[in-house]
Amino acid sequence: MPVEAARLVNPKKSEDMGEGSRVIRKKKCKRTMTVVAPPPPQPSRPKVPTLLQKLYLACRAVFKGPETIPCPADVQLLCRILDDMKPEDVGLSSKTQSLISENVIEGKPRVTSSTIYHCENFSLCMFFLPATAVIPLHNHPGMTVFNKLLLGKMHIKAYDWVDPSGLDGSTTASMRLARLKVDSIFTAPCDTSVLYPTWGGNIHAVRAETPCAFLDVLGPPYSKKDGRDGSYYKDLPYTAFSNGTKEVVEDEVANYGWLEEIEMPEESEMDYIPYLGPQIMEASR
Repeated sequence: MPVEAARLVNPKKSEDMGEGSRVIRKKKCKRTMTVVAPPPPQPSRPKVPTLLQKLYLACRAVFKGPETIPCPADVQLLCRILDDMKPEDVGLSSKTQSLISENVIEGKPRVTSSTIYHCENFSLCMFFLPATAVIPLHNHPGMTVFNKLLLGKMHIKAYDWVDPSGLDGSTTASMRLARLKVDSIFTAPCDTSVLYPTWGGNIHAVRAETPCAFLDVLGPPYSKKDGRDGSYYKDLPYTAFSNGTKEVVEDEVANYGWLEEIEMPEESEMDYIPYLGPQIMEASR
């Protein structure tokens, strides 16, 4: 009888699994988990203030009360900010001029105003004028005014009193002599204009050559309580009263006029709309 070749098996396994069984070993699957650390928090960038916010903060620093007349450095500060301002900085768009043109009632153009900010020391106001609209000749008693044309083209005619006190003989029974300071057309964008309580064109009139919009900074603002109510005037050429008490050199006659105070003209009435542009974040006092 042939002898079968011996097979090497695990005796114990042979007993459990039977003769001739194969051993199957299962490999264990190792699972690894990678933990990703969250990125470190990034430092928050400080929010850059808008030009309008910068203007507000500068006005707070410059205008300290009713008697404030900005020094040259403060005037330059405000002018730098205003010179950089564009229509979009106060919420105006490319369609604004066409919307301004629509504000005509019974064939008469109506001026519209909007107050951005107002306090006892200063105010920020916008004015919208359809073509041919007029803001009549008026004054800004005790006020410094910064004017920034944002859109369009306008004509400005401005005077200063020859003698602010009216004691040098430049006054008749109902009129005062004034020297012409500005008689020009301005087109946006242009530099900021500045007028002071007693000079720089404090008494002025505005006429819109095209639909236009401008921003005024008034420091301090109008106030009936504090005697800053303002007056309106009609201007007449110097030659209309050539026998006036103040003599003017012949070559300079065109630079002078007589101003007569009048009641508030009808065209000085304005419509008002709320301001809907970028907002000012008021700083704590």
